Amino acid sequence: MKTILVIDDAATVRMYHRRILESAGYAVDEAINGIEALEKALEKNYDLFLVDINMPKLDGYGFLRQLRSQDMMQVPAIMVSTEAAKNDEILAYNAGANLYLIKPTKPDELLRYSQLLLGESI
Repeated sequence: MKTILVIDDAATVRMYHRRILESAGYAVDEAINGIEALEKALEKNYDLFLVDINMPKLDGYGFLRQLRSQDMMQVPAIMVSTEAAKNDEILAYNAGANLYLIKPTKPDELLRYSQLLLGESI
């Protein structure tokens, strides 16, 4: 079973994404900020990261930059944010995101892109 780490400081957003992903058969862990997410990523192997940008302590950009600098197997990351400006998208890709989605994510869109990045047939 593929495991996805959902990183967002908003409990409602984490629950929303968890429900969508678990309904498709994925295991889901959660983190409330980039620091907690980095600790979890160093302890356990994940298949995909779903990352918010604006979080306390360590934002999504910082999390991805630190994650990508680690000597470990690198897996895909989807940056999910309310920030719709082109510059935010560019910053996300520069930090190491594989895809950029605008909140609120549509369930079918989130699943389709997750399956694609996980190398599963759609």
